[in-house]
Amino acid sequence: MGKRDPKAPFVPHRDAYKAPIMECVNLGIDFGGLTAVNDFCITIGPTEICGLIGPNGAGKTTIFNLLTKVYQPTRGSVYLQGIDTKDMNSVKANKAGLARTFQNIRLFKNMTVAENVLVGLHNSISYGLGEAILRFPSYWREERIARSRALELLEIFDMQDIGDQKAGSLPYGAQRRLEIVRALATAPKVLLLDEPAAGMNPAETEELMENIQKINKVFKIAILLIEHDMKLVMGICEGIGVLNYGRLIAKGTPAEIQRNPLVVEAYLGKGQSDSESGGEDSA
Repeated sequence: MGKRDPKAPFVPHRDAYKAPIMECVNLGIDFGGLTAVNDFCITIGPTEICGLIGPNGAGKTTIFNLLTKVYQPTRGSVYLQGIDTKDMNSVKANKAGLARTFQNIRLFKNMTVAENVLVGLHNSISYGLGEAILRFPSYWREERIARSRALELLEIFDMQDIGDQKAGSLPYGAQRRLEIVRALATAPKVLLLDEPAAGMNPAETEELMENIQKINKVFKIAILLIEHDMKLVMGICEGIGVLNYGRLIAKGTPAEIQRNPLVVEAYLGKGQSDSESGGEDSA
């Protein structure tokens, strides 16, 4: 089998004849004289579980910041359902269907579990400030609907019995799970998970894998994740992109990525990869 063009789209078979949910075209950003990301291209199917991996400092989180409009790109475009996001800020991008979690958990730790999810439901609430201040019937009606939806989301992840607990009192793995539930409350079309397994023990990581697959099945949305845990990435991702020094150097299935010499070199260095593969330099 020949090498897959890193710029060529990869989507699972079930999404092959559907319009992509997201496309990045020649995306790049410079900070002063430093190019952090350059010529990044990726196409994501409507229900694809896609991974983005690479060594530390490769530019993975910078790409997440570009996709969610924390940063505006120096060049290139991001399309969501065929719509160019160039005029969007982070709030508009979230309302358009992009939600994310972070490497470092960002919960409202003094609020309850249910209240954190309610914050995520802001996109579905339509009452105005005046209605909220004056407590019009429309306010109470929408609040009841939102609280019911929050409990439904918590129940999907077996968290309905801890809705009244403070978020900061939860175990680490449960806090990670709550952050994902809050992101799902915004009704995303693409869920971006930034190192969701960071700091987790093996049991928590196994539970995370099951939950990501559950999200894909129940919500039928695309998931793009950054992760260093290769067992998790290779176990659940259908397509994987590999970033190195701000450039996409490989793209393909888990099997293709595992045997790609450019990927091995990016992680181990040229001398190591040649030795592993029995190259001439190993003599």
